[in-house]
Amino acid sequence: MTASAPHLNDPVTRHMRTDPARLLVHQTVGDAIATARSSPPGGRIIYFYVVDAAGRLEGVVPTRRLLLSADATPLADVMVQKVVGIPASATVLEACEFFLLHRLLAFPVLDDERRLLGVVDVDLYTEELADLDRREDTDDLFQLIGVHYQDSQQGSPLAAFRGRFPWLVANIVGGIVAAVLSGVFERELTKAVSLALFIPVVLALAESVSIQSVSLALQMLHGRQPTLAGIARALRVESATGALLGLASAVTVAAVALVWLRDPTLGACILGGITGGVTVAAVIGAAMPNILRFFDREPQVAAGPIALAATDMATLTIYFSIARWLLG
Repeated sequence: MTASAPHLNDPVTRHMRTDPARLLVHQTVGDAIATARSSPPGGRIIYFYVVDAAGRLEGVVPTRRLLLSADATPLADVMVQKVVGIPASATVLEACEFFLLHRLLAFPVLDDERRLLGVVDVDLYTEELADLDRREDTDDLFQLIGVHYQDSQQGSPLAAFRGRFPWLVANIVGGIVAAVLSGVFERELTKAVSLALFIPVVLALAESVSIQSVSLALQMLHGRQPTLAGIARALRVESATGALLGLASAVTVAAVALVWLRDPTLGACILGGITGGVTVAAVIGAAMPNILRFFDREPQVAAGPIALAATDMATLTIYFSIARWLLG
C-alpha cells in the first residue's frame, strides 16, 4: 500500500503489521534461530526484536549477529539495547519523520509501557520495494518518504505557517539584536561614519558563507547521526576554510576602502571584521545542522534561519569591537 495524503493523519497502529519477529530475552542464539525457523516472521523487512515475558521491548538483534554467533550465546549479549520505537499514539505522518531522521527500514510500535504491539516499515509509503534486494542503497526510498512528508506539510497554508513562522522569529530577533548592537557602538559610528557604509557588505559576505556552510553540512549529513568527534572535525575544516575566504574577501574590500576613503583605520576595521566575521559564520553554518541532528531535530528548515541570525550578531559584534579597539 502506498501512503497517500488521506492516510497521513491515520493512527500508525491502523497500518502496522502485528507479526514482528519476537524473541525472548532469556533465549540463546540457538533457541532464537529455532524459534525463527518454526514461526517464520512475515514481511520482506525483518528485524529480530527481543522482549521480556511481559512483551516489553528489551532490544533488537541484527541478523548478522544472530547468524554468526555461537548457539550457546545469550541473546542479551548480542542484542542492541538502544532501540528507537514509534509510540502507538503517533500518526502515519509522525512515523514518517522517524524514517527521515533515523533512516531505518522499519520501527517497532510501542505502547506507554514499551510493550511491542507491532512493526511499521517503508512498505507503508511505497510499493517500489520489489527490487530492494538488488539495490545498492536505499537513499531514493527515503527521498520518496520525504516527498510524502513535504507534500503533507504544504497541504494547508495555516499548517505551513505554523511550521515555518517560528523559525522566522530567529531572523526577527537577530535583526533586533543587530539594531541594539548598532546603538551600543554608537560612539564608534559617530567617530567614523564610514563604518556604517560597509555594514551591508560585511554582513552580506558573512551570511553568504554561513548559508554555504549550512548547505554543505546538510549534504554531508544525508540523514546520518553525527558524532561529537565528527562535528569537531567538520568545524576545524570549516573554520580554516572560512578564515581563507574571509581573508581574501577582506583584503579586496579593505583595498577598495583605502583607495576610496584613504582611511587606514577603516581599512583595518574592515580587514579584521570581515576576516573574523566570515570565519565565525563558516563555523556557525557548519555547526547548526550537525547540532540539530545530534539532538534528534530535523535541520532542513531550522538550520538556515538560526545560522543567519547568529551570524549577523557575531559579525557585527566582531566588526564594532575591532572599531572600538582601534578608535580608542
